[in-house]
Amino acid sequence: MEKSSRQGPFIENKSVDYVPVSERHGKSHSLFTLWFCTNIAPLAVVSGAIATETFHLNVISALSAIIAGHLFGGIFLALTSAQGPKTGIPQMVQSRAQFGRYGSLLVISFTTVIYLGFFISNISLSGRVINNVIPALPVASATILGAVLATAIGVIGYRFIHRINKIGAWIMGAALLLGLTLMLSQPLPADFWQRGSLSAAGWFGTFCIGAVWQISFSPYTSDYSRYLPADVGIARPFWATYLGACGGTILAFVFGMMAVSIAPADDAMMAVRHATGWLGPLLIILFLVNIICHNSMNLYGAVLSLITAVQTFRPHWTPGAAVRLVVSALVLTGSILIALAASQNFVAFFINLILALIAVLIPWIVINLLDFYYVNKQHYDVAAIFQADGGRYGRLNTQALLVYFAGILVQVPFIENAFFSGPYAKLIPGVDISWIISLVVTSIAYPLFHRRHQPVLTVLPESKV
Repeated sequence: MEKSSRQGPFIENKSVDYVPVSERHGKSHSLFTLWFCTNIAPLAVVSGAIATETFHLNVISALSAIIAGHLFGGIFLALTSAQGPKTGIPQMVQSRAQFGRYGSLLVISFTTVIYLGFFISNISLSGRVINNVIPALPVASATILGAVLATAIGVIGYRFIHRINKIGAWIMGAALLLGLTLMLSQPLPADFWQRGSLSAAGWFGTFCIGAVWQISFSPYTSDYSRYLPADVGIARPFWATYLGACGGTILAFVFGMMAVSIAPADDAMMAVRHATGWLGPLLIILFLVNIICHNSMNLYGAVLSLITAVQTFRPHWTPGAAVRLVVSALVLTGSILIALAASQNFVAFFINLILALIAVLIPWIVINLLDFYYVNKQHYDVAAIFQADGGRYGRLNTQALLVYFAGILVQVPFIENAFFSGPYAKLIPGVDISWIISLVVTSIAYPLFHRRHQPVLTVLPESKV
């Protein structure tokens, strides 16, 4: 492989097309730093604090629930990540193999809304944090600055996102470990180890938060592994993603849980600042940088999903860097206008809406994993995925869509969110078990009702599909 091929252009020149073998590069361990750094974020810190603040667990039971939840959910995330080197295409394009060329638009639409929701929410958050760090900069200007920086990283693309996270993993990991050391080196509250108790509902609630956290990242995954050489196999990208995602998030969750246990405050991030002493202000700045870098992945995913949706109706169109740039600019402009126009209450409403939509991801990930690993034995006909009629996968896979809708509907009686509470939502008080019901039902239904395809006989193309 020539040096120029390995280095590639500064701005990624692909969008949703297949990555030929000659353009593959990198090592599986880059997935470790990507997912480790990505998951060390303020939202993860705040979520970890819920274990003791909301569920009133003691420190030991909170630790065990956090670790168990992420180790369970991380399996799903890592299994989707390991598909990237095998297929060489983004996650949402790959959904055509499960739902058909047009059937996949349903999942793509849901995923795009989730991407955009988190992008808008995070630029609003970054604007407020920038304003706190630099009070002279108005919130509106700070919001625009945070959005533009995140978009710039997303536009440059795959390589730059990986490189930033390689550096960030060391800095953020070291900062949080130092912060934990500072927390534990000071005199602990007299009731630190006795505060709270072990309860089944609290433990399971914390477990569910960790598991769903990991699963919610699944639509991102192969977008960041598709450039790896096809011969890396399944095990290496799986373990690199699994250890990175679980390690980074567990560290962030435990950090937040310990901070509110040592220095209780109304706000978890304020507790972090108080509990870490002189390191507190620096941590806030590092978290700000992390928000911007993480939000670039929301932008990158939203753009790929939007292009995938358009390309569904234009099968012979192969969009490149220029298209990605234009779509990124449109997403940036629209997101800034919404973020600036929205009131604080509207943003909270929007976040609740996005969190409610995550319910549609549970049956999707089950279908995705069973179809790839069980039905198709880790092989997809990539050429067929890009054909106008969907090739062997067709335009509409009604069996898969029916199982998908069933996986959503079985959750309804058990759902509890800001908009709806099912009749059995209080089966375990304070715990949303709807996703587990969907997980079980979809896992049983899909192998029974999936459409059977002819064996894959084609060879992955060396050039563009």
